[in-house]
Amino acid sequence: MNEPDTEFALESERNLMPQKKQHIDLSDPNLSSLILRLAIPSVVGLSIHALQQVVNAIFVGALGAQAIAAVSMTLPIMVLLAAAGQGIGVGTASFISRHLGAREYLEASRGASTALALTAPTGIIVTVALLPSLPAIFATFGATPTIMPVALDYAGTLLFGNTLMLLNIVSGFIVRAEGDTRFSMWAMLTGFLLNAVLDPVFIFLFDLGVRGAALATLVSQIAAIGLYIAYFTKLGGTVLVRISHISLRADRIRQLVSVGAPATMTSILSALAVMLLYGAAAPFGDDSIAAVGIAVRILMVGALPITGFCIGAQAVLGFAWGARDYVRILKAAKFMLFVTVAFSIAYSAAVVVFARPLVTLFSDNENVAEIAVSSCIVFHLFFGLFGVQSFVTALLQAFGRARLSATVALARQGYLFIPAVLLFPVVAGFDGLLASQAIAELGAGMIALFVMFHQFGELRRALQHRGSKAIGIAGWP
Repeated sequence: MNEPDTEFALESERNLMPQKKQHIDLSDPNLSSLILRLAIPSVVGLSIHALQQVVNAIFVGALGAQAIAAVSMTLPIMVLLAAAGQGIGVGTASFISRHLGAREYLEASRGASTALALTAPTGIIVTVALLPSLPAIFATFGATPTIMPVALDYAGTLLFGNTLMLLNIVSGFIVRAEGDTRFSMWAMLTGFLLNAVLDPVFIFLFDLGVRGAALATLVSQIAAIGLYIAYFTKLGGTVLVRISHISLRADRIRQLVSVGAPATMTSILSALAVMLLYGAAAPFGDDSIAAVGIAVRILMVGALPITGFCIGAQAVLGFAWGARDYVRILKAAKFMLFVTVAFSIAYSAAVVVFARPLVTLFSDNENVAEIAVSSCIVFHLFFGLFGVQSFVTALLQAFGRARLSATVALARQGYLFIPAVLLFPVVAGFDGLLASQAIAELGAGMIALFVMFHQFGELRRALQHRGSKAIGIAGWP
């Protein structure tokens, strides 16, 4: 294990020692308690994000089927925009936790500072490129003449906050990676509460319609980034985010990007998957598009807490990997697997049983509700395997194993789902559209299980050969 960087150690002693006591010790021997303390705030934070999407949909749903269809069509665009932030954030979190585990504090700070420096121009460039393309994008989604103007109103307003959204995403990953998951939770909670209060004000009181929902989201993004700026400028973290620590060295950027690339691709494919779903639903009418949008949102409500748990707990895996503590990795991995699988199975069962009352929260249109109920049930048939997929992806990201994590992460909404959603609706109509999601979920779960057993085997072999300097496992970085 390396000694702490001299330069950073001196700066930490002068500026950061009082604040470090407020952070969670990633070497805490009580593993289950440590994981829960890290993961629960992350779960709450991402659940709040999912709930924010639900609240927006509920308020917008009062404006009619076209409004909720338009907002639903914007969701994949926002997922696509967030892809860059997710990729940079995942790569940065893995980088930070591994270097903190190796006691390389200065390198961890350089990673965090460089990540934020890359995020802002990325957001601006993507926004400028995307704005004039919105009409063509919505036309590709199958937007009808009644949906198109509403969708342009909503997405055109929301895009102006894209850079803020990306900065919020990356900032959240940074503070969670150093063990301060509570702060990211409070930042998300602040944004959600503000959004929930402003939604009805802007939509109904100011009579701004869907544009009001977008403005409410923008204001909430501004509030959240204000909290992160205060956190970093007041040196609230273990790592230092400073201009002087920005490093554009190719090898460092490659480390940040390579591990996060699968997360970026997963987000891009997630957006593409929803686009293809809407495109396949378009021939069946506005009600079908709205119903699929409702089912996708309910699926997201279950997926984000699982993702949040894995993101919060990933710091433990990365820290232990940096310290080459394989016993700790195995114990943490087994606990994470139990929690994620138990939650995903319980959620899928709850949605199947209570699909109708859940759907009626979004729409009182009987035809929309009927289609949405069947969509929800089929979408959640194999959702119990999502817990395995999320855990395995987090494990591989913590180890810095970019290629293998891509194989697992890209299955569910990538190389399994895309061929299915393109083929099955042609063969079996709307039923084929629904089946494509279920079949992709099942296949991705099987792949994740295979990879998981292989990784556990590698870890056990590393423990058996530890005495003979088997720290570098064959094929592991």
